[in-house]
Amino acid sequence: MDRLQCTNQAKRVVVKVGTNVMATPSGRLDSQKMGDLVRQITELTKRGIKMILVSSGAIAAGLQKLGIEERPTAIPELQATASVGQGILLHQYINLFGKHDVKVGQVLLTQYDITHRQQYVNASNTFEKLFDLDVVPIVNENDTTAVDEIKFGENDTLAALVANLVKADLLIILSDVEGLYTANPNRDRTARLISEVREITPEIEEKAGGADTTFGSGGMITKLQAARIVTLAGAGMVVAAGERENALLDIMAGEPVGTFFYPKKKKMGSRKAWIAFGRMTKGSVVVDDGAKEAILKKGKSLLPAGIVKCQGDFSIGDAIYIKDMNGNVIAKGLASFSCKELSSITGLKSEEISKKIKGVSSEEAVHRDCLVVFK
Repeated sequence: MDRLQCTNQAKRVVVKVGTNVMATPSGRLDSQKMGDLVRQITELTKRGIKMILVSSGAIAAGLQKLGIEERPTAIPELQATASVGQGILLHQYINLFGKHDVKVGQVLLTQYDITHRQQYVNASNTFEKLFDLDVVPIVNENDTTAVDEIKFGENDTLAALVANLVKADLLIILSDVEGLYTANPNRDRTARLISEVREITPEIEEKAGGADTTFGSGGMITKLQAARIVTLAGAGMVVAAGERENALLDIMAGEPVGTFFYPKKKKMGSRKAWIAFGRMTKGSVVVDDGAKEAILKKGKSLLPAGIVKCQGDFSIGDAIYIKDMNGNVIAKGLASFSCKELSSITGLKSEEISKKIKGVSSEEAVHRDCLVVFK
């Protein structure tokens, strides 16, 4: 599938818009920019495309209302500012979409809603019902209550996980940059835009700099992380400049706007996508070369016999990384044993495990059905 096919055939599209796209240079929300975005989303909605908007800007709106010039760093101040701004942001969207007779619904999420299976299913059902009612979901992180342990960290990550949650065909990130460059265009005049990325290689990662925005919190690194998530789940992704006139409509028309990340040919199922990207990781295990080959080439489960050591403090059912002897992450899965139990049976064969741990229900450290291969 090429770029034109991916965009033309997309039936569900997540649009993430950054704070810098929606704000003036002083950090205040720009009603004209917001209105233009709404106009484009409305046009696509009326074509029968299910649109989801992941919008930053709650804190910026709160700063504006409270007359605060600089973004706070303390969590209580940020949460209070978001509390003020969230209602303002939603109110503006309600009014703007209302001019086009389009209904909107607010969905506030924390990582807890994504990492816990029942909440994940509940959130998915909510989106489906909103689609049935012809409502455009407007999504943001619940900044008013989220703490570090349950925060996504950046709305690029939130948008990617929402794309997986709703089984989107395409994620579009509208940013203050045109896309991925060969170097940081703010520092290197010879930097060239990379139009298409078929695979995120170490070379591609080197081209992504750190955060380089004023009122937002993300950079190209977070966009590459988002691309990993959505492409592995079989969706495409575009990073483009939100300042471009009709950027969204041009992207959906297959125009070579920004940087297009191609989806992987083999699509990951929703449960495995949840394991891979929804679950917070609580630890890891290091495996020998034999176990690595069995996982990567033979499609096998991970057995305790192939584990060299355990790291972290995980319990049964927690998500853990599986690393090779060089420290490379090759897979992620749900542990069948706690870290303490697994440490006591590493290197043991199946018949020896039941003697070591009484009443054991599984001989696999990570069953293949609960394991996602990354390499």
